[in-house]
Amino acid sequence: MTLDRSNLPTEQRNPATAELDRLDTEAAVALIQEEDRAIHAALAAARSDIARAVDLIAGRLRAGGRLFYLGAGTSGRLAMLDSVECPPTFQSEPTLVQAIVAGGGAALTGAVEGAEDDAHSAAKELERRGFGPSDVLLGVAASGTTPFVRGGIEFARKRGAATVFLACVPREMVGDDADISIRVVSGPEVLTGSTRMKAGTATKLVLNTISTLVMVRLGKVHGNLMVAVNTRGNAKLEDRGRRLIQELGCCDSIAAARLLVAAEGQVQVAVIMARRKLDAAAARQCLARSKGSLRAALGEN
Repeated sequence: MTLDRSNLPTEQRNPATAELDRLDTEAAVALIQEEDRAIHAALAAARSDIARAVDLIAGRLRAGGRLFYLGAGTSGRLAMLDSVECPPTFQSEPTLVQAIVAGGGAALTGAVEGAEDDAHSAAKELERRGFGPSDVLLGVAASGTTPFVRGGIEFARKRGAATVFLACVPREMVGDDADISIRVVSGPEVLTGSTRMKAGTATKLVLNTISTLVMVRLGKVHGNLMVAVNTRGNAKLEDRGRRLIQELGCCDSIAAARLLVAAEGQVQVAVIMARRKLDAAAARQCLARSKGSLRAALGEN
């Protein structure tokens, strides 16, 4: 049976953009920007649920679980983008935040028709990755109806795992059984049905917020500084690392450079060395005892 989605906001025709093809270019740009402003009101309305999701996910990860994103099409690609940014930004293990996209790797660069309608393939992939009760599944579906995502949520619930559902339609129109349901109702798209636009932007902003604040809760951030960084990646990171050590380690640039070498590129270790007058090995042990939190290692909690 074909699902009737015609009443969903993501499928509705937007009266404000009905003459889009007749506008001059600057007017069309202005119209798209005006529509994008509505996203922030929708995000504000979902603030409490987003915060609940952050706390749920951080608690599970702190206890040894993992976060799995699940999505199809634009939603899946945005989820994958967020997951792969976590290791370079926060030095998290690559398996800590994972993304599963309907259609697999091929769907990241092209459409895999029909993949999102398979309600069973997500469960198979989650099973293959050892998904279990300690993990969290965050399903992303702009319309809220994607069988691939809904099937994954059902599987996760049966496993006893925590579940979060993110959609851009009201819950009363398309329900879900997740532990936390985040609804960012961004409204009809500028281009009818093209949820890569407002719904996609809303999704990206929610995922940015969740992953960033989860890592903050895990101690990967000091103030607003990305301190869980390995500076051996490139010259920009090395320069940033030296400046971080100068600021947080209360030392000059020459000492910061020396500490960075001794710490094998690890900023947190170098800062602990500077502040607590420890060698690299002792500083690493101190950081490990503090479960990766620089603030805790410095006794600032």
